[in-house]
Amino acid sequence: MSVMLKGQFIDPNKINAGMPLLQVEKGASISPYEFMPSWFFYAPVVVQSLLLGLRHGDVCLPLMANPSIKLSGMVGESKTDILNLAGPIAKQWIEPFITLTKNADNLTIQLEEAVLAMASAGLSFPIVAKPDLGCRGVGVKLLKSKMQLYDYIRDFPESARFLLQRKAPYQAEAGVFYVRYPGQEQGEIISITLKYAPSVVGDGIHNLKQLIERCPRAGQLTHLYFPRHTHKLDWIPQEGIEYPLAFAGSHSRGSIFRNGNQYITAALTRKLDEILKDVDGYYFGRLDIKFADMESFMKGEHFSILEMNGASSEATHIWDRNTKLPDIFKTLLKQYRILFEIGALQKKRGHTSPTLRELWKAWREEKALTQHYPSTD
Repeated sequence: MSVMLKGQFIDPNKINAGMPLLQVEKGASISPYEFMPSWFFYAPVVVQSLLLGLRHGDVCLPLMANPSIKLSGMVGESKTDILNLAGPIAKQWIEPFITLTKNADNLTIQLEEAVLAMASAGLSFPIVAKPDLGCRGVGVKLLKSKMQLYDYIRDFPESARFLLQRKAPYQAEAGVFYVRYPGQEQGEIISITLKYAPSVVGDGIHNLKQLIERCPRAGQLTHLYFPRHTHKLDWIPQEGIEYPLAFAGSHSRGSIFRNGNQYITAALTRKLDEILKDVDGYYFGRLDIKFADMESFMKGEHFSILEMNGASSEATHIWDRNTKLPDIFKTLLKQYRILFEIGALQKKRGHTSPTLRELWKAWREEKALTQHYPSTD
């Protein structure tokens, strides 16, 4: 069913429907910093954190900013555990999901159990599968059939948990960074990132491989797109057919990020205040959100939350191709100053900070597990 926006009909099935028009401008189509190693950007953050740790007498303060989340969501946190912190008000805004654990049983039996669990929760195909423990879109797939669900279970590491979540009814997507200091009623949105799914449009002449190579941005990221579409690279899309190249909303997986801070509004902030005050112990992090269109989203209407990320979240608007390097550093440093401030307040409220040893152990466990996840769509 189409929706009306300023006299224009929006097809909800169209890729990036409801998003502001993606501007095609002269110049670089990829940020020169987008795929640089993370240590380059976080070296100043580490130095600042050590200094802040000395000032506050506790370098582990960021690990208690969200006291109900393991390590505050810095690493090794469970998506299920975070979403389950939601009370009755917040749950209305979260896309429904179930959580399953891959075990040693027969795969056909596990498949039938998963399908029954889906039916009990009112879920149906297509459905989004994602690891319970993961980051940067790793292991996220859109499953359209029982056979694809079978393949996902087969390829998933044993004894690990995964979510099956209803595919949102909206195409538009944003990453919204929200912070609220303990004891305060009102929070603040410090970043909005618009996430565009990359695509190519068929001309009836060139095959998918050629269309990707001819695209100003996708042509520079063939190492991300070719492996996902190996069996379709020789396919020639009909003229006007738009074909998506990536599903997971992560820039490291090929999605296009744009700075959306101009769309931050008091109405949206108030709505998130209402929702997130009903999420026990959540004060700092980025929400991954799908929404119908920008006008209603700015009013705090017609959107749904896919995930709530914690302390290690990034204000991902920094990966906009026009963001200058000093602004990237400025944003990251500001994030971590806020994180320390919230952590310090939580400590005064009686919370105890985890240890660096716990952080190191969780990081190693997460890294070892994510290497065995299925490929990302």
